[in-house]
Amino acid sequence: MTWRRTGSAAHGTRWSRRRSAIRTLRAQGRYGPRLREVLPGFAGVVAVVCGVVAALAVGYRRLGPAVPAAFLVLLTGAAVAAVRHHRPLARRRLGYYSAAELAELDTQGLALAVARILRRDGWRVQPLPDHGRPRLRARDRGGRHLEVVFRPVAEPLPDEEPPHRAGRRRPPGGSLRLVVHRGVFSARDTRWAERQGDTCLVDGPLLQRWAAGTPLRDLTGGR
Repeated sequence: MTWRRTGSAAHGTRWSRRRSAIRTLRAQGRYGPRLREVLPGFAGVVAVVCGVVAALAVGYRRLGPAVPAAFLVLLTGAAVAAVRHHRPLARRRLGYYSAAELAELDTQGLALAVARILRRDGWRVQPLPDHGRPRLRARDRGGRHLEVVFRPVAEPLPDEEPPHRAGRRRPPGGSLRLVVHRGVFSARDTRWAERQGDTCLVDGPLLQRWAAGTPLRDLTGGR
């Protein structure tokens, strides 16, 4: 009897210590969620899987093996796209950059990034002779032309050529000039761009949104 009581007391003490340790870990957020917290999500996943299986079974009975085969093709394509999108190198080649990745680029690297982003948006991009300052020229499917320059200040310096001389022939289909800068443009730069009429300033916040996937047309107000 003494041994049983001692063993029972020791078991109770260990259980009490374990419960106390679990409460401490939960209070610190290190123990993980409880069953009642994950059960609704798990039930939702099970319901979705069962629904998909049932839909495939009905499709197979009515239309034959083409339905599950098409589903597998779509599922494989989605998985490949997700992996490519989340792999940093492949993601950058597709024209998607994070804010931290943009901050690490020099001027040449920024020009390469913008060229990839333009191709992602459906533009045909051609690098221009930079003479130490990279420039890009692009054209979309609708015939619009785009020129991209990279500089910290939008307004030309006294020894530079203005973006459009009087009487200069512009390409048909409309044209737009982008001045890309990872920082913030001054009010003087903004006034200069407004006077040009066909110039858009892409500062740091706009560049980050563009690199994250926002189309250029949305950033330029449909221009």
